[in-house]
Amino acid sequence: MNETVASTLPVQDARIYPRGGLDVLSRAEVARLRDASSGGMHDLLRRCALAVLTSGSASDDPRAARDLYPHFDIQVTQQDRGVRIDLKNAPAMAFVDGKIIRGVAELLFAVVRDLAWTAIELGPEYAEDLESSAGITDAVFGLLRNARVLRPADPNLVVCWGGHSISREEYLYTKQVGYELGLRGLDICTGCGPGAMKGPMKGATIAHAKQRKADNRYIGITEPGIIAAESPNPIVNELVIMPDIEKRLEAFVRMAHGIIVFPGGVGTAEEILYLLGILLREENAQVPFPLIFTGPTIAAPYFEQIDRFIRLTLGEEATSRYRIIIGDPQDVARTMEAGIRQVREARIAQKDSFYFNWGLSIPLEFQRPFQPTHEAMASLDLHHGRQASALAADLRRAFSGIVAGNVKEDGMRRIDEHGPFEIHGAPDMMQALDGLLRAFVEQRRMKIAGEYRPCYRVVA
Repeated sequence: MNETVASTLPVQDARIYPRGGLDVLSRAEVARLRDASSGGMHDLLRRCALAVLTSGSASDDPRAARDLYPHFDIQVTQQDRGVRIDLKNAPAMAFVDGKIIRGVAELLFAVVRDLAWTAIELGPEYAEDLESSAGITDAVFGLLRNARVLRPADPNLVVCWGGHSISREEYLYTKQVGYELGLRGLDICTGCGPGAMKGPMKGATIAHAKQRKADNRYIGITEPGIIAAESPNPIVNELVIMPDIEKRLEAFVRMAHGIIVFPGGVGTAEEILYLLGILLREENAQVPFPLIFTGPTIAAPYFEQIDRFIRLTLGEEATSRYRIIIGDPQDVARTMEAGIRQVREARIAQKDSFYFNWGLSIPLEFQRPFQPTHEAMASLDLHHGRQASALAADLRRAFSGIVAGNVKEDGMRRIDEHGPFEIHGAPDMMQALDGLLRAFVEQRRMKIAGEYRPCYRVVA
């Protein structure tokens, strides 16, 4: 083992050969992959690879791993039989007796695969294709298909959303829900990080083992700005890195046969508003989509506040698209299983695929990447009188900007340079938003460790 100059943490060099997709490439494809990974996106590849190699990290500061391993580097080299990945000064925690842990290696291959595919297939020459709603959905489909996560099997995939910074009791509850889902043969997809993203997977592993279920799926869907702050948890066995948060959210709802929301912070609120904004559209009124908000008894006030905020901003109709279940993991699993049966029947009737929800209408305003600059945040239209779907889209952007200011390197840099984002809107809406955000801070849902310094200011 080597020792870096700036750190006493052990590191190791390694040379690994990817399998499963990356090993079946033409010479031209390998050359394009090498160029993509050593050019302008090399720093992105390095940051995402380092996040995977430090899988299980308890930090949610995207700069922490970089500071601990300042001399880490990764290179993709062309070989006649495929590609070779060279690691320099890699974290020793990713190795056992000098060999890289198999699960870590698989996630590392996924990083190279997805970033290279994005650089090659979604490059500047395809910008025009990404100006239409259908073009963006096709891009999401292409990324998921290239990652081999789209499988023509009976609906059984439950997406679980929730915070990375949750209490011990809330975490144990997510495990219990995952256990009940696993006993019913359901697979789990999350944002791949810790907390409410890890708990359901951990619970499901025990249940799947009890049921002797083979080919268990624990899918993690992330994006480059998030993965460094939320390293994949060790249970993830299928990792997908989408190019941006909007495509990540679309991937969740296109793949999901149902969604469970656990307690969380601004990222969870963003996900809720994204999905409700879509489900409230007239085109999706008849699309079955089981959506459950759940947590232990101590989380009841949290969901009461979320429910009040939704009623105030999106109206009473929005509450018909979700059900709140408190303190009953079995009821959550039974309700979700029944909802997925309805999804299966509807897909058959509509001749829609089981593995990708083509029938769900997602408008362009929910698909275009939002850049959370100070100007963009201040210009969000958060007032009454707007169509619920349109208001949900702007509310989602407000929460997305706060996520960026909290844990994304670019957003944190903007806050350091220009101060907090300002969010303007109707007085009652801003009061409710401020109350919700203050509760997140008081309940320590914004950061895992350390004192939270707000990256926003609510202005009525």
